[in-house]
Amino acid sequence: MSLRLGFSLLVALFLPPSLWAAECAGVNYPDKDSEFGIELKLNGLGLREATVFAVDVYVAALYVEKKSLDGSAIINSEGPKKLILKFVREVPKKDISDAWSEGFSKTTGGKIEKLGKRIAELNGWMDDMRIGSVITFIIQDSSELSQLIVEIDGNRKGTIKGRDFVRPFLSIWLGKDPPNPGLKAGLLGGSCG
Repeated sequence: MSLRLGFSLLVALFLPPSLWAAECAGVNYPDKDSEFGIELKLNGLGLREATVFAVDVYVAALYVEKKSLDGSAIINSEGPKKLILKFVREVPKKDISDAWSEGFSKTTGGKIEKLGKRIAELNGWMDDMRIGSVITFIIQDSSELSQLIVEIDGNRKGTIKGRDFVRPFLSIWLGKDPPNPGLKAGLLGGSCG
């Protein structure tokens, strides 16, 4: 064993687990996060691929209070959740907005009339994404309050209320018809990509 490798292993042994990170397509995320004063655990990382050429678009990280391999259980659970998308390619605002609209159409079976104004509000907050841009979705879901908080590159864009919006939104990634199967599998603890 080389001296450099031995030193690296020794340092890794003494690092606290909270500093270890998970990696996907060159993007690193910490194992833990917090929201509303509650510690959240990294459930998984997923790679969004687009087109028939499987072009990498973003790496998503899902943080939950209780880890699960069941997408439906996560969608329907109360408590805070955080979904972070870090872009690895440039994506125009229109493409992102179209993706949210298409995702809601799939998760609601095409019945998006009731959500129309809130989807338009979400789409209105989107920007052209550059390589390295980050969209953070913070979800609060309880019997008292269910809402989605949206941040882009650390700037709070706004909040959308309603469990009827929050759960179909999370279903875009964890429901029956995700943007690509590997993305959902990764977010549920499988391998990324």
